[in-house]
Amino acid sequence: MSTVATPTETITLTTRRGITSDVLAFGASDAPPVVFFHGAGGHVAGEPMLQRLGARYRVYAPVWPGYGEGPGEELIDDMLDFALHGADVIDALGLGTGHGGPAPHLVGHSMGGMIAAEMAALAPPMYGRLALIAPAGLWLEEHPIPDIFSMMPFDFPQYLFHDPAWGAAMMTGGLNFDDMDVIKQFLIVNSRRLGTAGKILFPIPNRRLSKRLYRLTNPVLLVWGESDRLISPAYARAWKDSLANPQLALIDEAGHMAPYEKPEAVADAIDAFFAGG
Repeated sequence: MSTVATPTETITLTTRRGITSDVLAFGASDAPPVVFFHGAGGHVAGEPMLQRLGARYRVYAPVWPGYGEGPGEELIDDMLDFALHGADVIDALGLGTGHGGPAPHLVGHSMGGMIAAEMAALAPPMYGRLALIAPAGLWLEEHPIPDIFSMMPFDFPQYLFHDPAWGAAMMTGGLNFDDMDVIKQFLIVNSRRLGTAGKILFPIPNRRLSKRLYRLTNPVLLVWGESDRLISPAYARAWKDSLANPQLALIDEAGHMAPYEKPEAVADAIDAFFAGG
């Protein structure tokens, strides 16, 4: 798949529940629809993977309540609220068979993968194929997931990236996390985001999704960085054992933030999987 430098368009919509959300859009408006749900860190680094997928798809990337400038997170309390909000955004975009179009494919990273899986478990026919990138949502006692809510900013790179030094530079944009004032500002900016994410990730990212995965009959591609030190690749086996129709793509020299460390490899694996449908 060729690379593309599609400018990002921002669509502002209001769901039937009354939540106003921004949706980033990549690619031609008449291309097959894909909806991407970001992780707990929000949209970062210009979303290079989505830029690449925009060469073939119309990619919609909603901003979760609590991650944008407007209100709305006060209406999102639990896993069901997140899943229904995702469905409401897709409806407000005019996507899906109910609007006379094809069922959109879903892509979710980490927390976003957990939500995408929940959405498809609730209503499999509403969606096409799913690509879940190191999804949260399951819990293995022998592989506990580190507590991101107890971490300082300088702790994140070693858990999120295959190359922590590269990851630190990407996350900070050149800021010095040895400076306490920089750390304080980082914490202030991210407190609202983590407060929202904590509704489904704290104290552990387990909302009994495993009990409902039997309903997820859509074809699913699991994408995992081989060096993921946040959600171990051991979870890929647990996901495969819980799904009716799974495939797995392991990404070399990538950690939990594989879509940012290896955007081409991740996008190409997803594109090949979607094209196979």
